[in-house]
Amino acid sequence: MGDSTPADQYLDAAIGLLQRVREEEAEAIAAAGALLADTVASGGRLFAFGAGHSSLAAQDVVYRAGGLALMNLLAVPGVVGVDVMPATLGSALERVDGLAAAVLDCSPLRAGDTLVIISLSGRNALPVEMAINARALGVRVIGVTSVAYATETTSRHHSGTYLKDHCDIVLDSKIAVGDAELTHDSVPAPFAPASTVVTAALLQAVMATAAVTLANRGIEPPLLRSGNVDGGHDWNGRVLEQYGDRIFYRR
Repeated sequence: MGDSTPADQYLDAAIGLLQRVREEEAEAIAAAGALLADTVASGGRLFAFGAGHSSLAAQDVVYRAGGLALMNLLAVPGVVGVDVMPATLGSALERVDGLAAAVLDCSPLRAGDTLVIISLSGRNALPVEMAINARALGVRVIGVTSVAYATETTSRHHSGTYLKDHCDIVLDSKIAVGDAELTHDSVPAPFAPASTVVTAALLQAVMATAAVTLANRGIEPPLLRSGNVDGGHDWNGRVLEQYGDRIFYRR
């Protein structure tokens, strides 16, 4: 490992991945930002979904200061984090056929909306089925995944396909299979995952693109401000009132 510390090595790995995303995914980021802007401008609604730790990046773009107020979380009970007990149940639910269809049937998603689906491996039944069914409803799908998994793992969906195969736009996080950036002679397994850092940054780059795209079209982007700055609550109250029919996290 040389003279660098594990912390140095992890941060260097994360920076390297972010640089790859910046260079290799610029076109896809621009397209995704434009699609979100198009959806907002045309009266559509925005949703984000992720299972397990992928849910962290989905939650990161919902109801937050500096973010688009119209981004809603599409929640699937039992898979939105590690709070379900036992935590392994969440992983098991991702592999259940039919769950995504049931969730979409009970959700407010409709034609003209856009759904961001985040799945690092993109191989489980839940994200694949969700993308297939959402597009069948007329929903545009942005997939955030590591394309490498599709070449190095087998699909767990009966079609043999992956999330990336059912998206209008694919954002590749570049994360290596296994999501562990470091190894050490005295540590028995690879460690230090970077998918949350990279995926969250990737999505925030898309959100920034969407906001400026809307502004460039003469449309005020529906952004939230921090409630911890003076005037923030009043600002957010106005935005939430104006777009209340397209915001579902207040109901």
